[in-house]
Amino acid sequence: MNEQRKAILDMLAAGSITADEAERLLTAIEPGEAPASGSTERPKAKAKYLRFVVGYTENGEPGRVNIRVPIALLRAGVRLSALVPAQALEKANAEIAKSGVPFDLTQLKPDELEEFVNHLDEVIVEVDSPDAQVRIYSE
Repeated sequence: MNEQRKAILDMLAAGSITADEAERLLTAIEPGEAPASGSTERPKAKAKYLRFVVGYTENGEPGRVNIRVPIALLRAGVRLSALVPAQALEKANAEIAKSGVPFDLTQLKPDELEEFVNHLDEVIVEVDSPDAQVRIYSE
């Protein structure tokens, strides 16, 4: 057994790293070998971005909007919204409602956002219609 492999197994035995982390490290030092679980897939990393992709047709011409929002920006925005006076949030909600978006900024809570972020890797939203395709997912 080589020294790197032994060091990784010692860290695992000591509880310094998890089994998943040990598997990733072992795979990194021995790229020719498959992980012990028999899976050739890389473990999925925590979501860092929320991606919105919209394909549409306007006047017969295809178009595409591709937006990548850092999860950290969502977290910061929710924390900052706690500093905004209630009257300002009400005015913002009214303007958002005028645009036809039923969204209430006063209901954003940091704890709820964290729960949402923790489950983002499981979320994929796809909408297909004759005029547009929408895909929302995390990466």
